Amino acid sequence: MSKYRMMRSVAAGALTVGAVAVAALSLSLTAGQAVAAEVTLRLHQMLPAQASVPKNILEPWMARIEEESGGRIEFQHFPAMQLGGKPPELVDQAIDGIADIVWTLPGYTPGRFPRTEVFELPFVMTNAEAVSRAFWQLAEETMLEQDFKDMKVLGLWVHGPGLIHSKDPIDSLDDLNGVKLRAPTRVTNDMFSSLGATPVGMPVPAVPEALSKGVIDATVVPWEVTGALKINELVSNHTDFGDDALYTATFVLGMNRAAYDGLPDDLKAIIDKNSGLELSGFAGGQMQRDDAKPRDEAIEKGARMIVLPPEEVARWKEASAPTIEKWVAEMDEKGMDGTGLYKRAIELIEENTGK
Repeated sequence: MSKYRMMRSVAAGALTVGAVAVAALSLSLTAGQAVAAEVTLRLHQMLPAQASVPKNILEPWMARIEEESGGRIEFQHFPAMQLGGKPPELVDQAIDGIADIVWTLPGYTPGRFPRTEVFELPFVMTNAEAVSRAFWQLAEETMLEQDFKDMKVLGLWVHGPGLIHSKDPIDSLDDLNGVKLRAPTRVTNDMFSSLGATPVGMPVPAVPEALSKGVIDATVVPWEVTGALKINELVSNHTDFGDDALYTATFVLGMNRAAYDGLPDDLKAIIDKNSGLELSGFAGGQMQRDDAKPRDEAIEKGARMIVLPPEEVARWKEASAPTIEKWVAEMDEKGMDGTGLYKRAIELIEENTGK
């Protein structure tokens, strides 16, 4: 046998013996390539991972996009400010690309997203799903190309009815006088100041320490976050407004524009499909649904639930009306049509209520 024929025979034998292994390796590489992520997106937010928003809104949202993309998009979730900075810096982290996506409150950067404040005005809130859908619709009309021009907005929503959690009971408007109270935004701080409280602005993660050290006597947050922040262990009085809602706060899920623009069109379509009106309505509704468990737990532990009667709520409405008038006048002065924004927000909320 010639040297050439011998080499061919050896090679054929090697192929025969190794055929299964080679094929398996090839299949393994192919499969690995099929599920390998093309894009990794870093989502940064302020709350611990076990809080209701990360657990019941953000994590399912990320999982759905990963699944629909066939694994081509993957997320890295950084809760509790793990990428550094403070909650008011989250907006700029998204704009500057420190994070690809952030979840935060527009109100943490006062004056930067002025039109969003219309939904934070006293007693505008009805239910979180309706108001969140109205928020997205009004944003499409007036905010996305103005207030939010520096980011790709994925969702806009509000939390459920805001209420007062306090060390001492607040049974009436008079009991609010001089109370050091944490509020989340410029509008809510203005409102509580006009109602007689001493407002203290701070991001929500700072509330437990502020309560424990006596920096504040009370805070306003929805029920859903009280469990994660252990607020029920720090105060025992909770003032509710019955069928009305004293206030709510607005949220944005925003994406770095370059990160979005750099996606292939089919992956953009998956992001778009899972963003916008339906995400906003779902997220707001979920936040309100998540109010129930912490409230029930507080009741089980013997917390005092104060439900203000309608005539007392009427006093709060009358006393807070100047906050609305002041805001409308400020927006009108700035050429932002505060009158029209307020009227349109109410119209959209009414249209969405009951849907």
